[in-house]
Amino acid sequence: MTALIVAASLLIGVSLGILGGGGSILTVPILVYLAGQDTKEAIATSLFVVGVTSLAALVPHARAHRVRWRTGLLFGAFSMAGAYGGGRLAEYIPGTVLLVAFALMMLATAFAMLRKPRDGEKRAARPAHRDLPLKHIAVEGLVVGAVTGLVGSGGGFLVVPALAILGGLPMGIAVGTSLLVIAMKSFAGLAGHLSGVSIDWGVALTVTVAAVAGSLIGARLAGRIPQDALRKAFGWFVVVMGVFVLAQQLDSAVWTHPATWAVLGAAGAATAAGRAVRRTRHRAVTARE
Repeated sequence: MTALIVAASLLIGVSLGILGGGGSILTVPILVYLAGQDTKEAIATSLFVVGVTSLAALVPHARAHRVRWRTGLLFGAFSMAGAYGGGRLAEYIPGTVLLVAFALMMLATAFAMLRKPRDGEKRAARPAHRDLPLKHIAVEGLVVGAVTGLVGSGGGFLVVPALAILGGLPMGIAVGTSLLVIAMKSFAGLAGHLSGVSIDWGVALTVTVAAVAGSLIGARLAGRIPQDALRKAFGWFVVVMGVFVLAQQLDSAVWTHPATWAVLGAAGAATAAGRAVRRTRHRAVTARE
């Protein structure tokens, strides 16, 4: 079992090093289902693991000049405030509720990763030499930080799009800068949790060492792997993990209830209709051009 935990922890680091996020999405399920920790201990431990691993992954990105320090430090400062508050609030929320919220966050994250960017988003993500506006830093930082503190999600897949789309940063710089933000708010969220949760430091350090090794590998691979292909593959992996966690937490009666399948069917139909509309609009634009 220890070997399996170490192997899975390597994947945590590789994800952070390559994508600038996804570490905690993997860490919490690993700690709950492989290491046997309860939900709140797993969330607190994941914040330590992701915080240390993000710092390690930040070093090679910084050496390659892929970090926008002013934006990262300001974003991180606001995120720390939100993460500490979320961590304190999590003490009063049942573990099952936190895991369900975490699973829903995984599915939302996967959707954001898998959907094709619109033309406007592609243009916005092109290289620019400006920092993220302060008002966007404040709002995005507080919201993403609160998510981090509550459910142990480092929020890299929320930070990276904010930096790339709103800030106009190139994808590589957005990934590097997100690691600075993730590290800052992960430690702030951990501080909020430590008032009500104790951590098994033996497990925490074992997972962290393996994840750090993976992050160094991921950072080296960051510029060599096509980001779109990797993001799609990881997105589908997150979908599978999210459904698994959700299935573990919800009573079997929920899955057999007709209302559940009605909602899922409606969501699937809405998704299919949205894709059809986007394809139609794309064809119309292409025809005009």
